[in-house]
Amino acid sequence: MLDSLTSELYGDFAVVPAWSAFVRLCGAVVLGAAIGFEREWHHKPAGLRTHILVAVAACLFVLIGRELSALDFGGAGEQRNDPLRMIEAVTAGVAFLAAGVIFRSADKVHNITTGASMWLAGAVGLGCGAGRLTLAAMATVIVVIVLALLKWIEDIAHDR
Repeated sequence: MLDSLTSELYGDFAVVPAWSAFVRLCGAVVLGAAIGFEREWHHKPAGLRTHILVAVAACLFVLIGRELSALDFGGAGEQRNDPLRMIEAVTAGVAFLAAGVIFRSADKVHNITTGASMWLAGAVGLGCGAGRLTLAAMATVIVVIVLALLKWIEDIAHDR
């Protein structure tokens, strides 16, 4: 009985082993931080912590979704798990957050790149949660290069 109670309280990792889930969550932290650091470096409103939280949350949603798919809900009907619903839910939530950092002042729109980078941090987290750390890392490297390189090019173009 005690084993049953302990299992119920703490749960079992039925689909993704605990060590693998931990590695995926850590990957989301590192990769989200890489994107957030660039935003932090340029004194943007959503920086290091925000991007880490977005990436880890997205990763966690995928891990939880995979674990929920293994649960027996005891119904007579067939359980349906749609990974696209997880992705849609994460992207909608992150888009809501990203839209909150974008604002318009006079004739200028501010922080649209930060909003886009938050949205991308969510995608990186989804990749980590799905166990596609290499894909998420490749996307992170590309994004950080794009953000840094294009900022440098924009600065040169504006200084003329």
